[in-house]
Amino acid sequence: MPEGDAVWRTARLLDEALAGRVLTRCDFRVPRFATTDLTGRTVTETVSSGKHLLTRVEGGLTVHTHLRMDGSWRIRPTSDYLPSDHRIRLVLGNDSRQALGYQLGVVEVLPTGSEARVVGHLGPDLLGPGWDAAEAVRRLQADPDRPVGEALLDQRNLAGIGNIYKSEVLFLRGLDPWRPVGGIDDMEALVELARKLLDANKDRAGQITTGNPARGQETWVYGRPGRPCRRCGTPGSGARAARRYVLPVTNTSGRYPSRRGGTPVAPGGWLLQRVRTHTERLAATSQGSPPHLGQAAADLLQAVLPDRDGLRRRMQRPAKELSELTVPLHHPPAPRPSSVFGSPHRRRG
Repeated sequence: MPEGDAVWRTARLLDEALAGRVLTRCDFRVPRFATTDLTGRTVTETVSSGKHLLTRVEGGLTVHTHLRMDGSWRIRPTSDYLPSDHRIRLVLGNDSRQALGYQLGVVEVLPTGSEARVVGHLGPDLLGPGWDAAEAVRRLQADPDRPVGEALLDQRNLAGIGNIYKSEVLFLRGLDPWRPVGGIDDMEALVELARKLLDANKDRAGQITTGNPARGQETWVYGRPGRPCRRCGTPGSGARAARRYVLPVTNTSGRYPSRRGGTPVAPGGWLLQRVRTHTERLAATSQGSPPHLGQAAADLLQAVLPDRDGLRRRMQRPAKELSELTVPLHHPPAPRPSSVFGSPHRRRG
């Protein structure tokens, strides 16, 4: 799902294309509003609220859309041919521009005075004019036993954070995503860093948290399961949920922090423990299974794991405090690859 900065940028593009102009074309391609016609009305503005888009038109009406996972808006000149694409859910056009909504997850029309029905549950908007850091902190701390990674994704606490910024913010603050909210001392710094990252990226396509726009260098941990940490070289590990991260917080003890606040385990230890637990449970519930199935599976996994001693040595490298890292915009860009025509290996004929 697009992050809050991408939705903010989409709202700005829709506002530039439609605001202050009379709609000459309106085509709702969803059954509930198929007969709705807004032509002849002037669009007053398009704003974002978290990950929701609100296009307000005269007469006290609002077109509410949400991109969900696959949605997007595309702006084209009115003179261009309108594609006959079954993915288009909404067309709003004037005498110069037309906005095409592709695969929108939500399309509805409601009274402007009733917008609270669809966005009233949201927490403070990280990019909104009424951003309230104290209220965001209060909502996050209302459930102190909740894992912080889960709490940040709950739009009722603060609106706009998705998996990318959740992962990056927690890494930069040196926090395990499974740490309970009540165990975090400086929640104000956490939400302020999240706001700073979204604000730094709202005017450009894509998310850059390292300060390096080179391809593959944009993020610290998101989208990099199993790859070495950019700071210390510690290998990360992919979480069960797709595209989330589990990168251990760098420390000098040579041990991973516990996922849920218990005793820390050695690198790879939590995985071995989980394999033992599940295979022994399987052996206990399956008739005829050998009693040593759990230990055998764990021994096999132990044999194929990487060198744990080498991993421990890499984790013992001195590292500066993660809390000192914010948005290192001073990083120089990575060198660009040489052109094929300038390569010494190109074929000479």
